[in-house]
Amino acid sequence: MDEAAAAEAVQLIDGEGEFAADSAERFMAAAGVAGCGLSYAVVSIMGPQSSGKSTLLNQLFGTNFREMDAFRGRSQTTKGIWIARCVGVEPCTVVMDLEGTDGRERGEDDTAFEKQSSLFALAISDIVLINMWCHDIGREQAANKPLLKTVFQVMMRLFSPRKTTLLFVIRDKTRTPLEHLEPVLREDIQKIWNSVAKPEAHKDTPISEFFNVQVTALPSFEEKEEQFREQVQQLRQRFSNSIAPGGLAGDRRGVIPASGFLFSSQQIWKVIRENKDLDLPAHKVMVATVRCDEIAHEKFSCLTSDAEWMELESDVQSGPVPGFGKKLGYIVDVHMQEYDKEAIYFDEAVRTAKRQLLKSRVLNLVQPAFQKMLAHLRTRALEKYKTELNLTLESGKGFAAAVRDTTESNLNEFDQGCADAVIEQADWDYSKILEKVRRDVEDHTLSIREGKLSELTNHAKEKLRKALVEPVESLFDAAGPSTWASIRNLFKRETEAILPEFQKNLAGFEMESATSEGMVSKLRDYARSIVENKAKEEAGKVLMHMKERFTTVFSHDKDSIPRVWTGKEDVRAIAKDARSAALKLLSVLAAIRWDEKPDKIEKILTSTLLDGSVTSKSKGASASSDPLASTTWEEVSPKYTLITPSQCKSLWKQFKAETEFAITQAVSTQQAHKRGNGRLPPPWAMVAIAVLGFNEIMTLLRNPIYLFLLFVGYLLVKALAVQLDINREFQNGVVPGIISVTAKLIPTLQNILNKVATEQQQQQGHHQDAAAEAPQQQQPPPLLLSPRSPMSELRRPLHMPFSPVRKAVSPSPSSSSSTVTSPRNAGEDQKPRQMVQPDNESNNAYSIV
Repeated sequence: MDEAAAAEAVQLIDGEGEFAADSAERFMAAAGVAGCGLSYAVVSIMGPQSSGKSTLLNQLFGTNFREMDAFRGRSQTTKGIWIARCVGVEPCTVVMDLEGTDGRERGEDDTAFEKQSSLFALAISDIVLINMWCHDIGREQAANKPLLKTVFQVMMRLFSPRKTTLLFVIRDKTRTPLEHLEPVLREDIQKIWNSVAKPEAHKDTPISEFFNVQVTALPSFEEKEEQFREQVQQLRQRFSNSIAPGGLAGDRRGVIPASGFLFSSQQIWKVIRENKDLDLPAHKVMVATVRCDEIAHEKFSCLTSDAEWMELESDVQSGPVPGFGKKLGYIVDVHMQEYDKEAIYFDEAVRTAKRQLLKSRVLNLVQPAFQKMLAHLRTRALEKYKTELNLTLESGKGFAAAVRDTTESNLNEFDQGCADAVIEQADWDYSKILEKVRRDVEDHTLSIREGKLSELTNHAKEKLRKALVEPVESLFDAAGPSTWASIRNLFKRETEAILPEFQKNLAGFEMESATSEGMVSKLRDYARSIVENKAKEEAGKVLMHMKERFTTVFSHDKDSIPRVWTGKEDVRAIAKDARSAALKLLSVLAAIRWDEKPDKIEKILTSTLLDGSVTSKSKGASASSDPLASTTWEEVSPKYTLITPSQCKSLWKQFKAETEFAITQAVSTQQAHKRGNGRLPPPWAMVAIAVLGFNEIMTLLRNPIYLFLLFVGYLLVKALAVQLDINREFQNGVVPGIISVTAKLIPTLQNILNKVATEQQQQQGHHQDAAAEAPQQQQPPPLLLSPRSPMSELRRPLHMPFSPVRKAVSPSPSSSSSTVTSPRNAGEDQKPRQMVQPDNESNNAYSIV
């Protein structure tokens, strides 16, 4: 079989309705259909004129049906019914291209051929493609609805039921998804089926018994050719093995063998031609619908690609565009006028409806740009309001007046900007965005107001805190009978100075009197809380303050000079005065006294704790009781109680225990002073010493050398004491000091003797040299050991502390120029040492040795 010859289209029925039997026979022979038996399928297509039926068949099946030349205008291309065989599709598939409906060549009245050809296609086809525009879905006079209704009626009256596949091909699909279009189309088909009058045998038969309805959609061939071709190739796959079970061909009952297909078709057409009373409505409205949809789609596409619109849309993304409303309105108006010019000759109702649809699409397209413009205006209005409000407040204007003036000017400016952005073609309402701007302004105003009020309040609190904390603390340190009176006066003076100024600052906010008074009252309460908190803080340290007060009074006299306990002071009376002063401090800190009403706290504490007893008298009887065995004070509110009576009793007990030592020390100091003044022995002892030691005294007087030796021994012992640093050694205790001194005594003595011998030899050699050079100069003999001699060597093994430079007067010029330092090795002892400066006696000891 020649595939090119088989794909060649042949006219089966001419434009006058005559069946072309000769050409049909040649096609059957050339295409090889007659020898296919039952393995073949028939596909036909129907739809409006110039809707692209032939183009779809050629793209889908590889045929060469004649297509319309768009450059020559839209006119009838296919006349009658043409037939061809598909190329490359198995099984054998015969395709019929029907003349388009509602063509102007036949006119509105002569529609019999359209009805007959459609009925013929339904009668002999396994698959019927119904070509329709996407915009026709849901319209009463579109999508071949009247034609289908008539076909359903005639088909059931002429033929036995046969299940035919109706494949609705939606052309020029829009952005609406297919799953949303298909239910609407199926609902329309079901309504047509329900409205058809049926024979009694098929009165309740569902449409699914006669038709297998399927829906597909394709994009525009002219605008999206590549996408169109791709989806057509996908649709082509559905026609492979179409007659197999579950295939696209559907029910195969009553299929005529291929050899009898031509004869059967001729007889069916004959019966259809004889039935001339079929009356299918014209499709004038449908044509107008399709054409107006095309024009509207074209103008919408022109708008989306318009250079002015694209530039305007780009500019508004980055910021507000001056004259936005005028520019946008002009662009929209141009494209709407072009639609009116092209659609003026079509049905008015359809034209108006499509114009409204186009206008809605256009406004939906440009509205985001309008909303963006409003967003820019909103942002600019809020920022300008913030700036102007800050400048107005800095100029010293009242807060409420500044907010009122700034808000009014900025909202008016924003409203004018929104009005300029609206276009004439739309009735866009910007009241919501205006309300949002108003809320933005109010929120910012509230935030600034709260900040300013908080700043004023904090400033006033800081002034109150500085004015009260330190003075109150000072008053508590010097607590006395008038402490709380002074605190009340201080509180009154400072609050009367600060609070009126605060209330004056609040006047600029124009708030209600009750609110202003409430804020002042809170500030006054804050001042009270400062005093109360300070009182609680000092009450928590009352024991320490009592001890400090006791120490001050007990250890110092009336002139604040430290006492020297000589034994003449009355320690008992002084201790009682000191305890009385501490007790007065306790009574001051026992409660907060905001009123001038006197209380008995000090009297109770004095009589109970200081005197040691108290007697309470009541009417008719007297009984002894402890007034401190309670948790409240008389005539004092519990909330103002800082230290309860029972706590005072406990504190006093602890206070006495901790101050007892100071009293004991004072008494001990007096006794020691008395003993120190009686250091000389009694007269009788002095007489006994004179009598019994008379011989020894006379011996010393007769032999002065003994006195000299005794004096030298004293100096030597003194020098050893200085070298051994006796005071430092005995700091750690008597026993460790004795052990340390004993261990160092012999080495120290040996070192001293060695150094004395070495120094003597050096001095003798020096004097001999000096005598040889200057015999005329007479020098006194050198001392055995001079205090200017280097002592570091002597002190190093003794671990002596740092000693400053010692100087001694000597007639020798060589000795007068020498200085000696003895730095102590820091690595031997990290503990800082006291400087040791030998006295005159130690210097003499060095000289004599």
